[in-house]
Amino acid sequence: MPADTFTMAHMMKQAGYTTGVFGKWGLGAPGTASEPLKMGFDRFYGYNCQRHAHHYYPYYLWNDNQRDLLWNNFGHETGDYAPDFIQQEVLSWIEENQNRPFFLYYALIQPHAEMLAPENYMERYRGKFLPEKSYKGVDGGPRFRKGPYASQPEAHAAFAAMMNIIDDDVGELMDKLEALNLSENTLIIFTSDNGPHREAGHDPEYFDSNGPLRGHKRDLYEGGVRVPMIAWWKGKIEPGSISDHVSAFWDVMPTMAEIAGQPVPESVDGISFLPELLQKEQAEHDYLYWEFHELKGRVAIRNGKWKGVRYKVSVDANSPLELYDLSNDPGESKNVAKDHPEIVEKLDALIKSARTPSPNPRFNFPQQKKSDH
Repeated sequence: MPADTFTMAHMMKQAGYTTGVFGKWGLGAPGTASEPLKMGFDRFYGYNCQRHAHHYYPYYLWNDNQRDLLWNNFGHETGDYAPDFIQQEVLSWIEENQNRPFFLYYALIQPHAEMLAPENYMERYRGKFLPEKSYKGVDGGPRFRKGPYASQPEAHAAFAAMMNIIDDDVGELMDKLEALNLSENTLIIFTSDNGPHREAGHDPEYFDSNGPLRGHKRDLYEGGVRVPMIAWWKGKIEPGSISDHVSAFWDVMPTMAEIAGQPVPESVDGISFLPELLQKEQAEHDYLYWEFHELKGRVAIRNGKWKGVRYKVSVDANSPLELYDLSNDPGESKNVAKDHPEIVEKLDALIKSARTPSPNPRFNFPQQKKSDH
């Protein structure tokens, strides 16, 4: 990110919060202008590299801007499970900052993408999710623990074990807040960054990970972009309540701004969902827009019940827009574009107006040609 990027961490510090990020940071390598400690965070512990974060038994983790060597992982050893170290740093940081306002961004790495868990978790699930799936990865040589995933002959058991670890870690964090009498004044949001993926032996079909939704990670169908979100705020959010408010990650910063009493930067497109959390009248988006620059380019837009999806836009700017009525077809199984040309035209216009061209031409799709009709 550019050095002058104003992040949510900057905003929370401005409001008097101590800030920490734990887990995975992939927004600025060590020594760059956007490493965590230069982007508004007071504390960082974890991985500073997307590829490095593929591995659960790495040779080191970053402790602020210094490397912490994990001596029990040298060579092919698997003695130090990195998520355990990150979890302990999170709990320690909460305890150290219990008497001041804090903002914690906990970027859990599991279950992406390598499938490894300690034996005490693996033994709980071994043989319980048959037939097993085997994955052959990279277990030695010059690329070992440098991006490619390790092998896993029991991928189903490993997935269950990793989910169990997440559950235990979140429970331990909740217990810490209770023990420190912080639970009455702490908002916790738990969510995912995308739909399920199929790398390194992951088997979303076996576990029905996307339920009735179509697509996976990197898709712009609902299975790729629609994720669960759990919010917990003792005494403020009604326990067990369910919301159908359509929101997106660009709404998080305005929400935190409203909670912390801070102005929202003018460049932010989000809408605070704090009213929805508190069961009050909530503003809605006119539309949500997505684009993806791999796999020949993809764009999608949601406007009310309507969802438009266009693939291969990098090679064919005039590729047809698929249209789905999410109110009765959340699985996007029936393309109804031919039945609603006026909706297709409306969504097409929204797609064209939704984005500001990037100064980097690599992040701009070819322009559509005007139709002859």
